[in-house]
Amino acid sequence: MLELRDLYGGYGRITILNGVSFRVEPGTITTVIGPNGAGKSTLFKAVFGLLDIQSGEVLLEGRNVTRRTPRQMIADGVTYVPQGRNVVPQLSVYHNLELGGITAPDQAKVRQRIDEVMDQFPMLREFRDRKAIELSGGQQKQLEVARALLLDPKLILIDEPSIGLSPNLVQEVFRTLQRLRDRGVTILMVEQNAKAALAMSDYGLVLELGQTRMHDKADQLLADPRVGQLFLGGHVEDAELPA
Repeated sequence: MLELRDLYGGYGRITILNGVSFRVEPGTITTVIGPNGAGKSTLFKAVFGLLDIQSGEVLLEGRNVTRRTPRQMIADGVTYVPQGRNVVPQLSVYHNLELGGITAPDQAKVRQRIDEVMDQFPMLREFRDRKAIELSGGQQKQLEVARALLLDPKLILIDEPSIGLSPNLVQEVFRTLQRLRDRGVTILMVEQNAKAALAMSDYGLVLELGQTRMHDKADQLLADPRVGQLFLGGHVEDAELPA
């Protein structure tokens, strides 16, 4: 589905990504973990066309999509759910959903997709006229994911979906992502809650200093003592990942 080849990028003269390479298989959830400053969010912005790529390639289903704009990436079937709250608090659930399809030329199709998405997320239909600010944190995150689905994406990039959520709400959001995976949507996720995220993922990726340090099946990473020391209860300074 998605392949990065030796990707370098950053902000102005500051290089954050230092030769990132990996593949994301279609119909899977891949979780990216790593210490603060590893380049995880920068990676998503580079893929989605929100910052300059200095060198390397981004391939989507074998096609080179390097340096495409966000609008072009959306047209190619990629959506991005950034870190933090991204709903318009004073707008209703329905109007927030409408914003997800505002760039689509066929608004009748957008309304049809909203109806289909609300079938997938019954809570949104129940609260369609409620202001987004009145939803719980977990419900707001479901609204963000649902909005990302309006253009029927092949790939969703979602950054830190568990931030600010209680453990129960985190599991609710993760179950939502698993249901999307089961419907054939490919998901690439950055997540600080490494243990829980890997437990519900198919693959995991460890990013450190802007480089891919490990990439394996999620259960293999969970069982790897180096990952355990770094992210599942130990301290970063106590372990060293392979170069």
